[in-house]
Amino acid sequence: MPRALRHRNLPQLMLQAREALMARFRPVLTAHGLTEQQWRILRALLEHGPREPHQLCVLCQISSPSISGVLLRMEAAGLVARERVAADQRRVSVSITARGRQLARRVAPAVERGYAEIERQVGVAALQRVYDALDAVIEPLGATPRASAPKGDDT
Repeated sequence: MPRALRHRNLPQLMLQAREALMARFRPVLTAHGLTEQQWRILRALLEHGPREPHQLCVLCQISSPSISGVLLRMEAAGLVARERVAADQRRVSVSITARGRQLARRVAPAVERGYAEIERQVGVAALQRVYDALDAVIEPLGATPRASAPKGDDT
């Protein structure tokens, strides 16, 4: 095999792992009328509080052109609210609404059951090693979502 191809296709393996994981969660999201992107946004807002759209792009791994449409649909559904930042009217802050929180509360138990099933199948220690390994790959490559969160914001 040529030297350039001696490594396994890591991006492909990560996509396969993502798909295997999402196959567990996708039916839950669909049952609640949510897309994967919408759930990532709701979860980010719950975990990090209000954010500007560009911050949500980084946290949720959603492209800037895509997030505009997703946020419009979520706002129309009453899941998020957008408002101008008082200090700079050119900027917009996105927050989760009471309706969005209520929906997330309905979805969360099924998501947690999905994680519990993954832990049962893979093992808690093995899953922790996966988390640690992913952190060890993501951080030095400069793709860490935490870069967009204010320092000390670990909520």
